[in-house]
Amino acid sequence: MRVLVVDDEPLARAGLRIRLEREADVAIVGEADSGLAAVEAIRTLAPDLVFLDVQMPDLDGFDVVREARPPRVVFVTAHEQHALRAFEVSALDYLLKPVDDARLQDALAKARRALAPDERLERLLAHLDARTFARRLVARDRDRFVLVPVEEIRYVAAAGNYAEIHDTAGRALLVRATLESLERRLDPAEFARIHRSTLVRLACARDLRPDAHGDFDLTLDDGTRLPVGRAYRDRLLR
Repeated sequence: MRVLVVDDEPLARAGLRIRLEREADVAIVGEADSGLAAVEAIRTLAPDLVFLDVQMPDLDGFDVVREARPPRVVFVTAHEQHALRAFEVSALDYLLKPVDDARLQDALAKARRALAPDERLERLLAHLDARTFARRLVARDRDRFVLVPVEEIRYVAAAGNYAEIHDTAGRALLVRATLESLERRLDPAEFARIHRSTLVRLACARDLRPDAHGDFDLTLDDGTRLPVGRAYRDRLLR
């Protein structure tokens, strides 16, 4: 799970971060110390889950939810009177400070269950595509999952344990898969690895240009220029 931690108290953020870092399936993608910073971080980082303080100096937690619409929220606060309102905005859980370890585990379990449909849909599509190469991928677009036909993909970039699809509509969408696994699932007649962190749909390639250092850049149909790793250049030309 890609997690964002939001709290205006540094010690509260640090305590939560230390405990979340012990979880093998949790990656903390960022922290924010105010409501405004949280809105920007949610829009930029697209986390799966936000641990969100309620009372902050600029926007409060409910303002953040209204402005940024994060897909999953666990409110973390010292005040229990906001609990009803939290569940009215579909929060996964509501934790009181100081956060109890058992309650934190409960909240993480709820988040894992909420993410499960993504995995089930991936397995279903993998089964449907078992006898051929994938014709569509499941990607995250803010608070929903979308099916992306491979013919709408321009290129795919590595993003840690995820991959980021860049499509012909100009979107950047996260896929719960590594670049290596996607390379195996996509037709090599249509897609080529050009770098250890980049996979390109060949129909979008326009030209290959040397740069000042003797390496090459691949230009796509929208003008995007991507570096070509030396280990992949000859295979790309073939």
